[in-house]
Amino acid sequence: MNYQETIDYLFSRTTSYENQGATGYKEGLDTSYKLDEHFGHPHESFRSIHVAGTNGKGSVAHLIAAELQVSGYKVGLYTSPHLIDFRERIRINGTPIDEDYVVKFVEEEKEFFEPLNPSFFELTTAMAFKYFKEKNVDIAVIEVGLGGRLDCTNIITPIVSIITNISLDHTQLLGSSLEQIAFEKGGIIKKNVPVIIGEAKPETRAVFSALASEMQAPIYFAEDEQEIVSSELKGEYIHYKAAHLGEFDCELTGEYQPRNMNTVVVAMHRLVEMGYLADCIDEKNNHLIAEEMSNAFKNVTKITGLMARWQTVRENPRVICDTGHNPGAWEYLGKQLESLNCQKLRIIFGIVEDKDIYGVMALLPKNATYFFTKGSTKRAFPETSLKIFGEQFGLKGECYPTVIEAYQAAMQGATSEDVIFIGGSTYIVADFLKTRI
Repeated sequence: MNYQETIDYLFSRTTSYENQGATGYKEGLDTSYKLDEHFGHPHESFRSIHVAGTNGKGSVAHLIAAELQVSGYKVGLYTSPHLIDFRERIRINGTPIDEDYVVKFVEEEKEFFEPLNPSFFELTTAMAFKYFKEKNVDIAVIEVGLGGRLDCTNIITPIVSIITNISLDHTQLLGSSLEQIAFEKGGIIKKNVPVIIGEAKPETRAVFSALASEMQAPIYFAEDEQEIVSSELKGEYIHYKAAHLGEFDCELTGEYQPRNMNTVVVAMHRLVEMGYLADCIDEKNNHLIAEEMSNAFKNVTKITGLMARWQTVRENPRVICDTGHNPGAWEYLGKQLESLNCQKLRIIFGIVEDKDIYGVMALLPKNATYFFTKGSTKRAFPETSLKIFGEQFGLKGECYPTVIEAYQAAMQGATSEDVIFIGGSTYIVADFLKTRI
């Protein structure tokens, strides 16, 4: 098999939550442990940082990876889903896994794993850990796939655990309350391993505190430390003032990013206390050096390959895409879109059927023209139904069967003073980016 045939095989031979929804979700760690034993426990050969949460875990993982890389570490980064190419999921110092490695892994190991019938995520996680071991990474930043307690990445024992925040998402799998979801995501808390909680509500704080106490894990609530003193959008960057960093810039300009940055900075201080990031230490005052942070954060997309976090992909008209896909994300995206200084706001929007569609649509800006569409997935919610739902919330627009057709329609008559936004689902953004329009 060539590379594309191998990827097709992986998707067709395994179950996948991304393609099938809840029916494709495989709960439990038994298969992961069997794969891990077969490959010689590769995750034990490198240090790791584990990142979970409802929103922001991708941004946090990439920001931390960028800082570690700039500081001289050989950094593995495992994230999901991918937008254009499967290889985005597994990177070392920003470089995607080799196509030949993916092909060779499947060819050499399928005799073992086919009888196990692993899920797509179980198998690709094993591939990532094996790749990181063989390439001798110093440290790997591992993003949880779904939940935490029963997620197949949870076989690792990291040096630091991070939980960005909790909101109601994947309720059919993780529970219908914030407490239940916090318990699932809090399952990544390990014995004696420090855990940073980015944002917490009273219900979730109590759950995390109890879990940390049970595991004798030092717990740090980033909101209590509040390392970020202020943030202000200045041109292409957010300019930050921090309690122990002075001033620095970051190219991720989503309205939600200052909360992620506060989590990242608190995590960085814990790493410094543990003896990491020595190149970023000002020996005189033992503080992180802002210039080092700024270098990493101003170039995080180039350093790590991060995409679609309030990303401007073209100008005249300005076209922005973002993968935010639940009410927790749209609480910020909706406000940011409404605040844009533009003549006309055009939104290409689609969503998958197992999301809180009403919750998201209630947060969509009403001062926009909508181009309702669907992504390339069996889970896509029909664009015709989206239009009907939208009318209930005062959202006006038309239907288009594909993202490319929706984009072409949005571009017709658009001026340099207009803004086109593409989002609502990772699949919508992926379909757009794959076209390279």
